[in-house]
Amino acid sequence: MDKSSKNEQIPEEPVVEEQQAHVDELVIEESGTIAELVTSEEGDDESSFPRESVEDNQAKGEEPQQESEETEQITEGEESDTSNFDDESMPDMDALYNDSLKAFAEGEIVEGHVVNVTSDEVMIDIGFKSEGYVSISEFKTDDSGNPGVSVGDQVEVYIVRHEDADGQLVLSKQYAEEQKLWDSLTHAEQSGEAVEGTITERIKGGMRVDVGDLRAFLPASQIELHPIRNWDDYINKTYPMRIVKLDKRKRNIVVSRRSLLEEELSAKKAELLSNIEEGQLIKGKVKNITEFGAFVDLNGIDGLLHKSDMSWRKIHNPTEVVSIDEEIEAFIISVDIEKERISLGLKQKTTDPWGSIFEKYPIGSTIKGQVVNIVSYGVFVELEEGVEGLIHISEMSWTQRNVAPSKIVTKDQELEARVIDINTEKKRISLSYKQLVPNPWELLDIKYPFGTKVTGIVKNVTNFGAFIEIEEGIDGLVHSSDFSWLKRNVNPRSVLNEGQEVEAVVQRIDPQEQRISLSIKHVEPNPWNLVSTKYAVGSIVSGEIVNLTEFGAFARLEEGIEGLIHISELSEERIDKPDNVVSKGDILDLKVIELKMDDQRIGLSLKQAVADREREMVEQYEPKPKKEEEVVTRSLKEPEKKKEEKEETTSFGAALRNVLDFRSEEE
Repeated sequence: MDKSSKNEQIPEEPVVEEQQAHVDELVIEESGTIAELVTSEEGDDESSFPRESVEDNQAKGEEPQQESEETEQITEGEESDTSNFDDESMPDMDALYNDSLKAFAEGEIVEGHVVNVTSDEVMIDIGFKSEGYVSISEFKTDDSGNPGVSVGDQVEVYIVRHEDADGQLVLSKQYAEEQKLWDSLTHAEQSGEAVEGTITERIKGGMRVDVGDLRAFLPASQIELHPIRNWDDYINKTYPMRIVKLDKRKRNIVVSRRSLLEEELSAKKAELLSNIEEGQLIKGKVKNITEFGAFVDLNGIDGLLHKSDMSWRKIHNPTEVVSIDEEIEAFIISVDIEKERISLGLKQKTTDPWGSIFEKYPIGSTIKGQVVNIVSYGVFVELEEGVEGLIHISEMSWTQRNVAPSKIVTKDQELEARVIDINTEKKRISLSYKQLVPNPWELLDIKYPFGTKVTGIVKNVTNFGAFIEIEEGIDGLVHSSDFSWLKRNVNPRSVLNEGQEVEAVVQRIDPQEQRISLSIKHVEPNPWNLVSTKYAVGSIVSGEIVNLTEFGAFARLEEGIEGLIHISELSEERIDKPDNVVSKGDILDLKVIELKMDDQRIGLSLKQAVADREREMVEQYEPKPKKEEEVVTRSLKEPEKKKEEKEETTSFGAALRNVLDFRSEEE
């Protein structure tokens, strides 16, 4: 090859100068220390990790060997063969030198092999005119503290400078690794490929991540698809991440894990929705529990397990059946591909116990069960899983009406009950606790016939009467009208107290309504039974005016015995008000004009009593019949003035005065 042809392969000087300028710029930019990568959303990019100067490291190394044995052999061979070349055919040494320089540009990453290792430096041959030196600190040590490099190892290094002040080749393994890492991250950012990142610690706003030897920032919103419960679970864990921001100049790297999870989730959803159908069994993990059910992760999509589909029995809280992170196998009830909704069920894995309910629990049969719930209106009894019956409060006891169920049974108690009704549509079974024993009310009319005197304890006193327990659980009512024969409108609280023992008489028993009517007044004879003899119609009795009304006046004949004087029976004359004739407290002679024993009513008359008394007085003082005409005549001839003086408000007074006057005149 002639000189001219070799020179054609050598780039023009401006190219070399441009390349050299680029390398110098790169060296100036990256010489000294390599800044440690710190990434955050707040723009923290000031931290750095120390690095020894490559030039300093090279300065510590041995002087490169000028000639090797191999070189000496080649030299000797060349010298022996120089007779075969003339001056014109000799290689252009300057061109060869320039080619070697251009083949190894500064800022380039090349591969070399380790030729020597000391305590301070590693000598690496890259095929340059001389070996280069790398500080031993750029190599990681093993567990024993020995450097992780040995003679013969292949190592990639960064050409920092062709020659330092001592004429040595300056290399850097750390520069090479970092440059390659930045290049790979740049490619990953542009292509969207994922990189491996190890979460090292929690910082403000997120997590710090190691991506190779570089540090990146993982925002909190980009860590997971759901809220994080425990941040420590992520420390020292390695995950694939996507680079969302990369700034080499500021050494700022921001990564995201969520974007990859969303893509993965979307792919899983699509695959799952295309492969599942109703009626299948599917496995999943419980990820969340609410009041109405649980959400199950089906490897990419959530399914809803409603509490009504967890068990055939009634579920009050989903935690009774499932728990967070529990692995379950559920039945697919329905699938809505458009809305990405899947309904799940656990109870569908087993047979509905209500399918053979009549065969298992025929009406009228006695069953055994466990009390699972007590409410104000009754007791729920579990016959088997998924089958519950209700004992209504009305079926708890024959004798204890409106009693709290908790006073009769307790939760978890094993008991027997009788099946009285089944509704398969509503899945309800009606049970009875009281029907296991005879109804005592059906025997009461035999045990306590009408008129039976009983002794009981006052259980409750009200405004309208008192309840008296005549035997355990059997109460009878004494109405306020049955307290006394003689007193009307008796206040029961003024007569009886709770816990008091009293006697009463059975008046009526209603087994259907479970009611007993009692009477206290019937313990003693009815004084009205003697009224017909003591206050016969036509007899004159003495009474005290105790009440005045618009229609008349009431007169008390004795305690508890009152009669009515109608306004028409107060006077012969027409009056507007009873108080024109009588006043409260007046004691008068009255005539019994009416007696109604059934209604306990007595009709009295004042005017008739006065009239009868007048007749008696007249008859008492009346002269012999022969003088009757004379008496009448004299009376008629009496002067008008004298008649006015002798007038009285009643005919009885007038007649009496006439009789007295007649007797005085006769004497």
